[in-house]
Amino acid sequence: MTDTPPDDAIAYAICSMSDIPSRRAMGFELALDGGDGPRPWPIIVVRWGRQVFGYVNRCPHHGVNLDWERNQFFNQDGTRLMCGKHGSLFDLATGQCVDGPCKGSGLTPVPLTVLDDDICVTGVTLVADDEDDADAASGSGEEE
Repeated sequence: MTDTPPDDAIAYAICSMSDIPSRRAMGFELALDGGDGPRPWPIIVVRWGRQVFGYVNRCPHHGVNLDWERNQFFNQDGTRLMCGKHGSLFDLATGQCVDGPCKGSGLTPVPLTVLDDDICVTGVTLVADDEDDADAASGSGEEE
């Protein structure tokens, strides 16, 4: 985590620090602008006090999401990220697999920064959420 993004970086606010309690993690379904259309980009944001860590929500063992239930990312004692499918355990601060079938590999880091108490993703181009604009353009509003 950094406190300020590089001058040329765009920071996308995804939530407030208060949205994720300390010692918890939350998943987000974002979309990357891949040039040939949007690509799904599920990520995990871990908050530990004032620190935040981000990872792509994909186990390196079989490419499945880590959470076995929505936003259930931790092992039983809450000290490691855990893959719900095969039980691999990952260090919170580094994303390295410390136990399980993928030991020695790691989660893909997601660059995060905290700006004005918002947790922001940097270093990527996200697809803007245009649902409201699309609804307005399609005329789905109420007619008089």
